[in-house]
Amino acid sequence: MRASFRTTYGLPEVLSIKDLAKPHAGDDDVLIRVYATTVNRSDYHVLTGKPFFMKLFTGIRSPKLSITGSDFAGQVEAVGKDVKRFKVGDKVMGFIDMGAQSHAEYLAMAESKVTFAPSNLTYEETAACLEGAFYALCAIQPIKFQTGQTALVIGATGAIGSSYVQFLSHYGVDVTAVCGGEFSYLVQSLGASRIIDYKKDDFRTITDRYDFVFDAVGKYTFGGCKHLLKDNGAYTSSHPNIFLALITPLLGGKKELFAIPKDVIKILNVIGDLAERGRFVPVIDRKYPLEKIAAAYTYVGSGQKIGNVVITI
Repeated sequence: MRASFRTTYGLPEVLSIKDLAKPHAGDDDVLIRVYATTVNRSDYHVLTGKPFFMKLFTGIRSPKLSITGSDFAGQVEAVGKDVKRFKVGDKVMGFIDMGAQSHAEYLAMAESKVTFAPSNLTYEETAACLEGAFYALCAIQPIKFQTGQTALVIGATGAIGSSYVQFLSHYGVDVTAVCGGEFSYLVQSLGASRIIDYKKDDFRTITDRYDFVFDAVGKYTFGGCKHLLKDNGAYTSSHPNIFLALITPLLGGKKELFAIPKDVIKILNVIGDLAERGRFVPVIDRKYPLEKIAAAYTYVGSGQKIGNVVITI
């Protein structure tokens, strides 16, 4: 099978396409023919090994996993003898943030780490429902929203940001989105009621106050956004300050929140259900064939992508 392969950390140039042995399904595994996956920010951090703490999970001196990729959409080709939920031909999806080795034609995965894909989406659309949407919903689900609450989403056009806008709107939150003005129509179509064009206006100087600030790009801090919050408001970042997330909720008043990613399948099932009901629409920027995966990584690393970058296999 063809797969995206590397033996060291580094920029996209370390990647090559290798012909490797097709994996086999163990007793509790499903063998998946991968038809679509993405290159996302998680993948880019795993590829480069930066920030350094990533290596605590992916390998200190060299990467534990040679095949890249963290999410997948595909079809079950074979099942192990102890598999109960899936059969050959089922359309499935999954996500493992520190590496699923999914930038490949085939993938053997434990049954417990796989779920059914939305029946009404293509493989490419399904792949775009995974990494960014997972992190957004993971941050949102623990919050008990109330009628009339407001949120500011910083970086509303990315995979995480565009998901924030849709999920918050689904829960009845009024969303103000920070993004480039040329994407106003897109973000409003996802549910934002107001757009702040960061190219023209500094959102940090506005006088409005919000119940929540979601920093989808992770470029800001709780201290830098605290003044945008109402008295009991909450700030969440894609690059959280763990210390503040532990301490500020205990102090009362404004706080930083961080939800530890867990129960991946449960969250993916919620996303899949919303997608099937037309309540979540994945945003796709570009599609690359597997052979062009280094170019896809380079584009993701530029920080310019809108929504998701999909790899077709």
